[in-house]
Amino acid sequence: MPEGHTIHRAARDHRKIFKNKVLNVSSPQGRFEDGAAWLDGRCCEEVEAFGKHLIYRFEGEQALHVHLGLFGRIRKRPLPEPEPRGAVRVRLVGDTHLVDINGPAACEILDPVQLAALTGRIGPDVLRPDADPDRAFARISRSRSGIGKLLMNQSVLAGIGNIYRTEILWRQRLHPDLPGKDLTREAFDRLWADAVHLLETGVKRNAIITVDAAPPGRGRYRERTNIFGKDTCPACLGPVTRVEIDMRRAFFCPTCQPI
Repeated sequence: MPEGHTIHRAARDHRKIFKNKVLNVSSPQGRFEDGAAWLDGRCCEEVEAFGKHLIYRFEGEQALHVHLGLFGRIRKRPLPEPEPRGAVRVRLVGDTHLVDINGPAACEILDPVQLAALTGRIGPDVLRPDADPDRAFARISRSRSGIGKLLMNQSVLAGIGNIYRTEILWRQRLHPDLPGKDLTREAFDRLWADAVHLLETGVKRNAIITVDAAPPGRGRYRERTNIFGKDTCPACLGPVTRVEIDMRRAFFCPTCQPI
C-alpha cells in the first residue's frame, strides 16, 4: 500500500496539471462509467490528499475520492493519449497530461456531506499544514495499545505506513510495544517532528529515505532505510528483531529500542 508521501506527491503533481482545468473523464474498464459520465466536461477546482486518500474537487461541489489500497496504481502521462494499460478504472485528461488509475480500493463520487464524513474519520495528517498534533496525542495518550499499532491507525494519525513506522520508532528509540499512554508529550513531539521531516523528504525525493543525508537507492522503490528489512542495526551492530503487528511485518532493535 502506498505510504502518505506517495499520495501527497500525486496530489501535488496532479494539482499542477488539473487545477482549474476542464477534464475529460472516462472509465476504460467500465466499472466507473456513471461517475465518469457525471465528471466528464467539468472543471477540477482542487486536488488534495488526506492521509492515504486522494481527493479531486470538481465544480458542483462534488469530489472524486480515490484510495489505492494494496493494489491500486496511478500513472501520469503526457498527451497524446496512449491506449489504456491494464484495467483502468478512471482516466482523467487535461490540456497536457492524463492520469490513469488502476485497481483502486475506492473510486467514488462524494457530495460535501459524504466528504466531510470521510475526512472527519481520518486522523491528523502530518503532511497537511492544518494538521493538529494535539488531536493525535490526545488519542494516543488515552490508549493502552502499542505505539507501533497506533502509528498505523489512520484514524489516530494519518499518512504513516509500514516502512515509516519501523524507521521512525527506531530513530526515536521507541519500542513498538510501548503503550500509547506511556508516551510522554516530549517524546510524541519529537516523533511528530521526525514524521513530518521524513515524509516531506519522501514527497521531495519521491522515495522513502530515512537514512540522514542519503541519496535515493537504485532499486525499484529507491528506498534507503536503517533497519526495515535488515538483519543488523547500524547503530549498535546488534541483531534486528522482526515482528508482526496487525499482520504487517515490522522491525525493531531490542538494544536501541528497549521496552
